[in-house]
Amino acid sequence: MALKAESKAEAFWTGNLAEGSGTVRMKSGAAPEMAVSWAARTVRSTGITTTSPEELIAAAHAACFCMALSNGLNQKGHPPRQLDVSATCTFEVDQGASIKSMQLQVTGDVPGMDQAAFAEAANAAKDGCPVSKALKGNVDVQVEAKLKG
Repeated sequence: MALKAESKAEAFWTGNLAEGSGTVRMKSGAAPEMAVSWAARTVRSTGITTTSPEELIAAAHAACFCMALSNGLNQKGHPPRQLDVSATCTFEVDQGASIKSMQLQVTGDVPGMDQAAFAEAANAAKDGCPVSKALKGNVDVQVEAKLKG
């Protein structure tokens, strides 16, 4: 029997798009309720303390990619000491609103592995990561990988 798991979240919104606001919460309680706003999606300044769907997708992708890469490296006999991943999700409003790209940057501390093998493993993890698979065909996903040291 296949493993099947469900994750749930809820969102609440009041007001119109530009001036309204909302919250999201994870049913697990792993994170506190977070405020969301249109400004968080479109205006990047230090004064905005709300999140956006794109930031949440970037967080999910960074975490999923870490897991996929860690597993792939371990299967190749090179368990990582540490993987640091930054995910940047690009949202554009042009003829409509859409997520255009996701840039993953990973730095790894992986004993016994050279840069070329690490980059190959990172690309394989990008293609095999469940979040990458969910975005495939709709969002351009790129990965940049480098070893520490």
